Parts: sequence; structure tokens; C-alpha cells
Amino acid sequence: MEGADYVTDAPIATAVHLAITLKKPLLIEGHAGVGKTEIAKVLARVLDTNLIRLQCYEGLDATTALYEWNYPKQLLRIKLEEGAIRPLEQKEAAIFSEPFLLKRPLLQAITQDGRPPVLLIDEVDRGDEEFEAFLLEVLSDFQVTIPEIGTIKASQAPYVVLTSNRSRELSDALRRRCLYLWIEYPDLEKEVRILRTKVPGASERLAGEVARVMQALRREGLRKVPGVAETLDWAQALVSLHADHLDAALVRETLGCLVKEAEDLKRLQEVVGAEWLRDRLEADAR
Repeated sequence: MEGADYVTDAPIATAVHLAITLKKPLLIEGHAGVGKTEIAKVLARVLDTNLIRLQCYEGLDATTALYEWNYPKQLLRIKLEEGAIRPLEQKEAAIFSEPFLLKRPLLQAITQDGRPPVLLIDEVDRGDEEFEAFLLEVLSDFQVTIPEIGTIKASQAPYVVLTSNRSRELSDALRRRCLYLWIEYPDLEKEVRILRTKVPGASERLAGEVARVMQALRREGLRKVPGVAETLDWAQALVSLHADHLDAALVRETLGCLVKEAEDLKRLQEVVGAEWLRDRLEADAR
């Protein structure tokens, strides 16, 4: 995975390896911004296959995740068929056939030819329990039934990665179906490695100081704790400002890269100063 620019560790590498070998879905949980979604993207690159993403949200239903009918195309076909002398059943069968089917992520993953794709079911916890039950059924045998066409079964199962931010508890049934991986915030050494890999323009000193400040910020009791995504955003912003080290003024001016809540921003603007920064850098340097 590191060959695909993903800084990994033994638990992550082992979980991904087992998911590939055993062909079992991999459920990844962890704080927002720690790189859960990135694992699916890297997996697709490593396997040299397509990434198909289903973004879950409140109100997502089976039809939206599976397929829809191309109504404009069907209406056009009906217009063209108006003068045709054919039984009604044949006309209906024609417009409810595969050429008029709009495949959504789940059906795309099941019907893809060639190499199995990586199916990313992102933020599955944002869907409701009814959708989760449907998803469990699909993951059980990778087949779906479309009333007008019949049952469609995958010739080869896709690689499946599910991510969750734990906004609600997932069912035991879904958890049993999957291998499980929890991703914690990276320690200092790993965060520096991530920065050096993802933001090569950052100097060694800047990468180390950014990582130390991020480690400290996660202990500040913020309402929304910044993740690795914010680390990378901040480092890229600092590089664009031609910074090679941190000072208190620069940290205050770029806090918008790190915190996304007004209360957190106000609090840090009040406390960040030369002494605050020195204490954080020295504490994590020891």
C-alpha cells in the first residue's frame, strides 16, 4: 500500500490483505478524517481495478443504490412505437429491458465485467436500518432481483469496503458479515511520515512542527477534533505560503485549515501565542 502513497501499519495492511484473500467485506470505523475512505481508493489502485462509490445519506433507499429506469428514453421509445403493430406485452418488455436501465453503484459493482471492482460503501452509518438490512442481503450473495428483468447475480464478487463514523450503531448482523478495522489518529512518527509522503514540498522541520501541533490540538478538548485530512490541508496551505517553520502569528492566520467550528476557532485564536506554540512543540519533541 505504501507503493500507492498510503502510509500504513501492520494492522491496516493485515486487514486489507485478509479482505482480499478471503473476499470478505471490510468494515472500517474511526474518527472523521483519519483516512478510512482513502483505503478503498488505494486498494483500487493496487489491484488496478475500478473504484465504485456509494455515498450513503439519510433517506437513501434500495432503488437509488441499485438502479433506475431511463424514463426519457422510455418515453421516446413509446412515441416511436405508437404506429407499430405489436402486442402490448412485447412493447412493455422492450422498454423495461437492460438498454433502458440506469445502473447505480450496487448494480454496477455486481455486473462489471473483467476484474472485480472495489465497491466503497461510504459512511454506511448515515443510512437507516431498513437500507442496512437491504445492504446485508446484497452482500450475502451479490445478487439482486429486478422485477421486470429477473435475478442478476455477480459472476465474481466485488471487493467491498464499508466506512462508518459511528453516528449510529450498526447491526450485529452487518458486523458479523465483515472483517473489522478501527483506525485511530496517527501517532507523531506516523503523522510525520504521512506529511512527508503526501506533502513532499514541506520541509523536514515544517512537517515535524505541523505534526507536533496536530498531536497537541487533539488533546485540547475541541468540539470537532482535526483529523489527518486537516493536517494535510494545513501543510499544503503552509507550503503555498512558502513557510518552512511555524510561528504563532502564522498558526493563528491559518487556523481555518484546522478547525471547522466557530467555538473552536475563537478559543484557539485567544490562546495561541508564542508561549503556547513553544510549549506544544517542546512537549511533543521530548
